[in-house]
Amino acid sequence: MSEQAAIIGMGLMGCDIAAIFLAGGWRVAAQEPVEAAWPEKRARVRVALGQLGADPALEAGLTLHAALAEMPFADCACVVEAAPERMELKRAVFAELDRLVPAAIPIGSNASGYRITEITRDCATKARMCNLHFFLPAHLVPGVEVVKGEATEAWVVDRFFVIMESLGRMPIRVARDEPGFLANRIQHALMREAFSCIDSGLATAEDVDRAVRYCFGFRYLAAGPILQKELAGLETQLAAAATIYPSLNTSPEPSPGLAKLVAENRLGPKTGRGYRDWPPERAAEERARYERVLTAAQPLLRDRT
Repeated sequence: MSEQAAIIGMGLMGCDIAAIFLAGGWRVAAQEPVEAAWPEKRARVRVALGQLGADPALEAGLTLHAALAEMPFADCACVVEAAPERMELKRAVFAELDRLVPAAIPIGSNASGYRITEITRDCATKARMCNLHFFLPAHLVPGVEVVKGEATEAWVVDRFFVIMESLGRMPIRVARDEPGFLANRIQHALMREAFSCIDSGLATAEDVDRAVRYCFGFRYLAAGPILQKELAGLETQLAAAATIYPSLNTSPEPSPGLAKLVAENRLGPKTGRGYRDWPPERAAEERARYERVLTAAQPLLRDRT
């Protein structure tokens, strides 16, 4: 019999994480409290399976449960929490998992902004808990951060690392659960400068996107930033850094332009306007294009040498 994973929360992330396990031949038991939403959740899982190149019929390996107490935790090899990003909710969920899940089973939280150390501070079995951070859309972005909290034992990180590799993911070990973990710390350094370039009038949002997608970001598909600079020669990076770093934005505060947009409820497609106008048809077209490109990139990323 195939192994089984437990997933807590079947929002967009939870559905896509379920598809990853199902595509890898696992069964999935998932908790979703709104039973009326179950058909919609199953439909999303089938879509994600198709985008992974797997048979959508594998969705039959998913069982849904309304309450945590109904979950077959004893029959699961791991648990992944993907509840909404609210600290008190996550603490409440982990308090229940602490009590309901057998102690030998590792538990990961998909929290992107909260440290597992804080989420599990009152849990008796916090040593078997870590952050397991996927990136939206989870089934199309290969990277998964496996983050060690202050109490997390090494075997938990090792176990999730092996599981993620077996599912075709690219696990990333992160030694401490510092804010932002690893990928988001790097990403937010870029975002601070990107917003600063817009605020200062150096470039428009459109040209910032083009600079990243079609210049250095294009190369990142083939090599991460450190490898790319090694291939180019580290002396070139050192010389460029000495010239550029003094002029980079180092503000500890978020972008004033970004703050203004948020204050005006210009959040992007969800409110119809951000840096750009987002009528519903354009938003749908852009999301579809985005997922098509990510899907098309999958074969290229299988070359991990």
